[in-house]
Amino acid sequence: MADWRPNLIPAASYQDPRAAMEWLEKAFGFEVFMLIEDPSGAPAHIEMRFGDAVVMIGSEWTDDHRSPKSVGGKTTQTVHIHIETDVGAHCERARAAGAEILSEPETQFYGDRTYRCRDPEGHIWTVAQTVAVVTWEEAEQATGLKITGWV
Repeated sequence: MADWRPNLIPAASYQDPRAAMEWLEKAFGFEVFMLIEDPSGAPAHIEMRFGDAVVMIGSEWTDDHRSPKSVGGKTTQTVHIHIETDVGAHCERARAAGAEILSEPETQFYGDRTYRCRDPEGHIWTVAQTVAVVTWEEAEQATGLKITGWV
């Protein structure tokens, strides 16, 4: 077992977790650091690392753990990835791997340049790169929103 683990680890269910693992490596640059296989060689549990973050990839193991592909493309959460490198190049890498780009890279009022995509089974991922340091006052002025808790 790893001696380091983050306090929060999202988990995503897939019809084909091995294909998802391979796609996440190709599209986003995730690295497998734990793969547990059953006696037939099928993945029983996968943990993938991206920088200091971890995501668990698994199969559809109960009626409550389904891939969006199995429930008409519906999803109740997305995963946000923060990168240090060129978000435009990252978007092109994901597109080349077969991601459906839902929104092209665009600079947001809070200083991040983001894009959104859907993976082959329907999970939605947001990818962001900080391109400008914005104060909460500047963000409020730009949006007309009241912002509290901005660090």
